[in-house]
Amino acid sequence: MSYIDAEASYQTLLAQIRDAYGTSFAAADGPVLAGIYSGGAWLAQRLSADLGARFFGVVNVALHRDDYAKKGLHSQASPTSLPFDVNDRRIVLVDDVLHTGRTVRAAINELYDYGRPAAIELAVLAERSGREMPIEARFVGVSAEPDANATLVLEQGADMRFTFRTEARGA
Repeated sequence: MSYIDAEASYQTLLAQIRDAYGTSFAAADGPVLAGIYSGGAWLAQRLSADLGARFFGVVNVALHRDDYAKKGLHSQASPTSLPFDVNDRRIVLVDDVLHTGRTVRAAINELYDYGRPAAIELAVLAERSGREMPIEARFVGVSAEPDANATLVLEQGADMRFTFRTEARGA
């Protein structure tokens, strides 16, 4: 796999969202950002600052995962925190990597536990092939194809800058 510049991918993602929404994230009735814990939450936090959003939410998908019985709850996971009313709201759901679509499906189920959004649009820093669900992102930073047996992992430095690394699946 070639090197993936996570910061350049972030700038692409930010530009796409800004082109679509302008300054509407600052409006009281504007769209909101909700990041999937943990990489998506990091992205939503930074996007929130860069887009002038009033706030952002964090979605924990643990209870809606189809592998919950096998994996259980992650000990470090924070609970879902949505500082906005989900009902009739346009939500930009943010995740670091879209691969199979199973995590996004779980996040959508979690959002619906809180109400019925007007719309949910997906923004991802990186997408790769291998979808198992009919899920497609509206906003994509980069399309990436690491080795089939590798997982693409987002890391955030103390300076809030992003990097990608790969690790063997199951590691």
